[in-house]
Amino acid sequence: MSYKDMGRAGPLEIRTRGPPFGGLPQAQAGMKRSDSIGTIEKYWDDDAEWYEFHPNALAREGDGKFKELAVGKLLTVFLDYDGTLTPIVDEPDKAFMDDEVREAVRQCARRFPTAIISGRSRHKVSQFVQLEELYYAGSHGLDIAGPTRTSDGTPITATALAHQPAQWARDVMDRVTNDLIEKTRDIPGANIEHNMFCVSAHYRGVSDADRPRFQKIVDEIVASDECLIKHDGKMVWEVRPRVAWDKGKALSYLRDALIPDLAKKGFGSEEVFTVYVGDDVTDEDAFMEINEKLGDHLGVGVLVSHAPKVSAAKFSLRNTPEVLQFLTTLSKLADAGEVKTLPR
Repeated sequence: MSYKDMGRAGPLEIRTRGPPFGGLPQAQAGMKRSDSIGTIEKYWDDDAEWYEFHPNALAREGDGKFKELAVGKLLTVFLDYDGTLTPIVDEPDKAFMDDEVREAVRQCARRFPTAIISGRSRHKVSQFVQLEELYYAGSHGLDIAGPTRTSDGTPITATALAHQPAQWARDVMDRVTNDLIEKTRDIPGANIEHNMFCVSAHYRGVSDADRPRFQKIVDEIVASDECLIKHDGKMVWEVRPRVAWDKGKALSYLRDALIPDLAKKGFGSEEVFTVYVGDDVTDEDAFMEINEKLGDHLGVGVLVSHAPKVSAAKFSLRNTPEVLQFLTTLSKLADAGEVKTLPR
């Protein structure tokens, strides 16, 4: 079956309203949201066909290239962390950020409002990134805060952007973390990460034989409390509070909070172009939020993936080195006057 000949139901079970996303033809009925994390080769004939619908964001030629959409606008840059700014690693606590990438993010923040939206706790991801001039949304957007310093180093004492839509979940996640650690002690490679308002159960280091038992433990803990829900990620199960909030909602919250401030600086809402770069299934919420709320003329998602997979993103990048190149390109576009920048 050709990628272009797929059926008529939305390719992801939820958020199917609004325009088709990322140029993606509508897919077969019954696809699960988790399908977007895997390589689903049967939906297209070859990689070249997939790239017709998700062109590389660095491409200089071809219809609908990134620069054509962004030219003349002020960018707002939203970035995932793991798998986007740093490669996925076997030990989550060692996902350190390369200095060259950090500098590229710093340069973006000098020119555009820039945010990190991560499944990690806000405290943990900010320690990895080490840039106080950024907006941070940790725990898949459940813990949001604004910059503590301007790009020139001036301290910011007030952060009106602070938002925690599920404050009650912190104590719940303490309990979930303790339960998971206790019940998985005898599973080699099981890694439980407390991310403040969610808990990550990493199974990358768990043998194939032990994974079903690990998953059963996670499922039983989630099933024991109606306030909990499990989400799949790259070699990880995420236990989160059952609330109507995700990376997409966090993106909209931050963008909506930025618009009035940007208006004071002379930027109309139609001049603000939102870019979200991410690699995992949880980033699809942000891609779809952009498609539904903004459309191509006001924002796009950029999927980081070395292989074709179903995604709501408009554009793609193959790996973290290309993300670095993309961020550098954004700063160059600003310096060349092709996109607008924040006043300095």
